Amino acid sequence: MLSLAIALVVSFIATLLIVRYAHVHARFSGDSDVAGVQKFHVRPVPRVGGVGILAGLLVSATALCLSYPTVSRDILLLVACGLPAFLSGFIEDLTKKVTPTVRLVCTMFAALLAWLVLDIHITRVDIGVVDRALVVAAVSVPLTVLCVAGMANAVNIIDGFNGLAAMVAMIMFASLGYVGFQVQDPIVLTTSMIMVGAILGFFIFNFPGGLIFLGDGGAYFLGFMLAEVAVLLVMRNPQVSPWYPALMVIYPAFEVCFSIYRKRFVRGISPGIPDGVHLHMLVYKRLMRWAAGARTASALTQRNSLTSPYLWLLCLLAVIPATVFWRHSVVLALCCVAFMVTYVWLYLSIVRFKAPRWLIYKK
Repeated sequence: MLSLAIALVVSFIATLLIVRYAHVHARFSGDSDVAGVQKFHVRPVPRVGGVGILAGLLVSATALCLSYPTVSRDILLLVACGLPAFLSGFIEDLTKKVTPTVRLVCTMFAALLAWLVLDIHITRVDIGVVDRALVVAAVSVPLTVLCVAGMANAVNIIDGFNGLAAMVAMIMFASLGYVGFQVQDPIVLTTSMIMVGAILGFFIFNFPGGLIFLGDGGAYFLGFMLAEVAVLLVMRNPQVSPWYPALMVIYPAFEVCFSIYRKRFVRGISPGIPDGVHLHMLVYKRLMRWAAGARTASALTQRNSLTSPYLWLLCLLAVIPATVFWRHSVVLALCCVAFMVTYVWLYLSIVRFKAPRWLIYKK
């Protein structure tokens, strides 16, 4: 808890300074595109919130050196491995010139570094023939690299509204911390609690007012850390079902898969082209009807912030059963199927203007 508190304070101070002196670095860090298809803010906002999170994580992990040197070392090494993912997104935040392909490759490289330095890779999925194949590094390492990069991209995709990605990440790290505590894994527990504190320090400024955004650097780094800690938990603790992290992260992960299917096979466009019909965007446009015609800054900011709790609840529909049944593969697999069915039903209901009345927010 001390590590969480240190990360919270450092992240809070760092984020406060970024927001306070936004006018100094606005021409580099400001997100001034308020008209883009995936933009829902009304004024230029700093998009380098990942800096505060990284600062909180680094200081808190370093503070552990004296009392828990091994834990501190492993956390700092994991952070070092994740720097290519963070820096590729951070440079994009500043220059707007780093392509999604480059960011994805850098995140893959970060996952490869985590395997080389810390030997973190997927070792089992509780499917006999696949588990036998995962014994071979040539199978397990590429799979791990793809999963880590996919998770980083997934967090970036859902980072569309104030507090959405940050709270989803906090919920997931809290779950990882709980299971890490249950199996007495100090690295997973400590890393997860530090991440909760670091994200919370940023979240205070991000929600509900949207004073700062996570940015690509922050989103890619959060996705990298979530994936690596989840893989580490399953790899080090055989009593944890590999279906636990699968269910825990299914909201952003399935969002990516569904988006690829929707763009490629339904709309016939490249999956890399941004569009305005992700689930969180549909919630904003069609369930927040009370502000449908309002264009004032306060109305749009409030509408933006009220969108996120819908998706927090959707995330909890997966994270809660994952956390409760973290040992039981069959139950977790069934919950994965149930979540995907629920997601598709919800998406189609909103698209067809048939969402249940109780979902529609009216002021």
